[in-house]
Amino acid sequence: MEKKNNKLSLVTKGFIKENPVLKLVLGTCPTLAVTSLAFNGLGMGLAATFVLICSNTAISALRKVIPDKVRIPAYITVIAGFVTIVQMLVKAYLPELDSALGVFLPLIVVNCIILGRAEMFASKNTVLDSALDGLGMGLGFTFALTLMGIVRELLGAGTVFGFVVTKNLWQPIGFFTSAPGGFFVFGMFMALAVKLEIAKAPKDGSCGGGCIGCKMACASAKKEDNEGGNA
Repeated sequence: MEKKNNKLSLVTKGFIKENPVLKLVLGTCPTLAVTSLAFNGLGMGLAATFVLICSNTAISALRKVIPDKVRIPAYITVIAGFVTIVQMLVKAYLPELDSALGVFLPLIVVNCIILGRAEMFASKNTVLDSALDGLGMGLGFTFALTLMGIVRELLGAGTVFGFVVTKNLWQPIGFFTSAPGGFFVFGMFMALAVKLEIAKAPKDGSCGGGCIGCKMACASAKKEDNEGGNA
């Protein structure tokens, strides 16, 4: 049962607890650039998820073969191979999405989320765990981008995935589909993610997850309390 819970946590942690966009603040450039439309956010997220799963799996399988001195160039080469596959598929079957994502699709190669998971997780864990980690982080990335895209498209254009939703309800606010609007919505979602984590944090003063329950801060606070008591 514990093993199942560990596997499940590898998938679910990317949604809120370690969401790459809202908590780790990685991949911010594509997040702000492509989320003016929900479809673009979903497409970017799914493309990154595919690369994350495949690259994590391949790097984990090769982790004992890749020399430590050239591990970063090796990781980038592996990631670039899978990004090329994604580019070819999108160009062939989704030309409108390819045009909308533009340069941000090939730039998945240097996306901090993908390279970071390769270095910090896939290179140190089993193939299955690495694949699940890639799936969880990818779904968390997709979730954040799609949700931001829905909000920005709804408020800025009155549509969701191209379907008119707010006809005769309110005048669309073009600000939300602009770059400043993207920063505003991004900040609101980050604040919401922090609020949710605070709500889930333990109330007994124990060291829980996230910055609120940072173990170093807890240890420091306990040390100060002990010193104060001894004084």
